[in-house]
Amino acid sequence: MRWQEVAHAAGLVGADGRVRPTVFAEMSALAARTGAINLGQGFPDVDGPAHVVAAAQAALGAGRNQYGPGDGVPELRRAVADHQRRHYGLDWDPDTEVLVTTGATEAIAAAVLALVGPGDEVVALEPFYDAYAAVVALAGATLRTVPLLPVPGPTPGARLDRAALAAAVGERTRVVLVNSPHNPTGAVLPAEDLAEIARLATAADAVVVTDEVYEHLVYDGAAHVPVATLPGMAERTLTVSSAGKTLSFTGWKVGWVTGPASLLTAVRTVKQYLTYTSGAPLQPAVAAALADDDGRVAAYVAELQASLERRRDLLCEGLRAAGLDVAVPAGTYFVLADGAPLGLDDGDRLARELPERVGVVAVPVSAFCRAGSPAATALRSWLRFTFVKREDVLHEALERLARLRA
Repeated sequence: MRWQEVAHAAGLVGADGRVRPTVFAEMSALAARTGAINLGQGFPDVDGPAHVVAAAQAALGAGRNQYGPGDGVPELRRAVADHQRRHYGLDWDPDTEVLVTTGATEAIAAAVLALVGPGDEVVALEPFYDAYAAVVALAGATLRTVPLLPVPGPTPGARLDRAALAAAVGERTRVVLVNSPHNPTGAVLPAEDLAEIARLATAADAVVVTDEVYEHLVYDGAAHVPVATLPGMAERTLTVSSAGKTLSFTGWKVGWVTGPASLLTAVRTVKQYLTYTSGAPLQPAVAAALADDDGRVAAYVAELQASLERRRDLLCEGLRAAGLDVAVPAGTYFVLADGAPLGLDDGDRLARELPERVGVVAVPVSAFCRAGSPAATALRSWLRFTFVKREDVLHEALERLARLRA
């Protein structure tokens, strides 16, 4: 299949042959054009720890500005391995089982391109981060999805369709792509769901690739459990994370993937022909942040977590007051809200009208779904809002959204 056919099949280009921007770029451009408050794209409006920025500045001044090792600088690989051991009891060799990438997105892309090809299948939860479908299509594989639907109510809730999961995982499954804490629903998958994913992946002899970028941003006492910690799963799991969300430096694009050497070698083989290496002066700063010798990063993350929980509650309350149904997230930066109670049944249309109508930008949840899928149908009227903004920005956005009831 030629790349043009792949791109059309994946929805990466339009009927006119032009490359389509991601929904995040599209909605952020709409916010800039209209002056609307951007609650669509999930990036903080306040930087992370100043001492981590100072560490990056020191690395720049020290001349760490040329190509670094393709695997990542040794101190960052050691820091990632120590982080996984300290938090989860996972023991990875920093020389052969840790790979630094240009953000989590490259890690996921390299893993999928390394492990699947034409005729293979990848199973993912739906709705899903849009890059998943794109890279599966570029690999020439088939994406099979399993609904993970938000449950409106006063407490966090999302429902994984386990029957659909069992039906999706089969003899052609090569990768099960798991995202928890989950974007966009905010679900933190419970132990029983993770155990079922592990059982089915093992039965199919599939590799589990886990996107855990929000691993430290969970609320209400929820616990993030990496799939690699489950019995027998370390040898068949590639774990992906990054510094962007935990440290509020989303533009740094420093990520990593950990897993057994046999799998990581395949990922490294592909990654070296993508970016080869990047972020040379940023990697030592992230290494120092992960090592956290003085505890300042731990204190920062604890305060960030508490602050995000307060901002989540503020946004949820305001969206309910505006007349929308809300599914409370247990983690991440995002809240999903349903416009159907206001008679607003087309989330895609509503997202494009909101900037002019009330001066707020959100993202339609349909952008995270396959066209015509059961999840897309169930979530047709839903929008995703981010709460990783200052409280004064959220208050202003909610005052504007209140006009939806007028």
